[in-house]
Amino acid sequence: MPKFGDITVWQQAEVLMQPAFIRLIDNLRKQLEFSTWKGSYEDVLVWPEGISDAMKAEVIELRSRLETATPEQADEIRQQLTDLPNPYPGYLLRLEQANQQVAVELWDLCYQICFRNYNSATGTSWIGGFGQSTHPSVEIDQTLFDETGEVDWHRLDEKTQRIVERVFANLPT
Repeated sequence: MPKFGDITVWQQAEVLMQPAFIRLIDNLRKQLEFSTWKGSYEDVLVWPEGISDAMKAEVIELRSRLETATPEQADEIRQQLTDLPNPYPGYLLRLEQANQQVAVELWDLCYQICFRNYNSATGTSWIGGFGQSTHPSVEIDQTLFDETGEVDWHRLDEKTQRIVERVFANLPT
């Protein structure tokens, strides 16, 4: 999950993230139409690095119990959850061709669109697996805004297309 250095970066990310994600999904759909790869989407939980399977199971079990808990039990469960690691939602594109499979984390691609040098600055892997941020904060790609501070839709579309093309160009043959 990216870290934001200040409120301005956060606000600019809010402006960019939704349109970037929509363009990402649309460009992936278009690319799949002309590809031999088949794709399906899947919601996943992304955990901070180093969380044990036992800890993950405990959090999932507590979240499950929360759905049917009484108000008093729910308060106690929520308190327990505040002391445990919290996963964030991820969204995978699973690609398949013949006997090959590749998983692409869509939020990671979206971050590459919105943030300057996201991949190299954070050491994340843009294809397969989930990279964790080792960089203190992300920088908005200011080229995605025009001189008035509005989103430059043309540049956003171009960068999204380049990233999607790179994903497909780097798939196994």
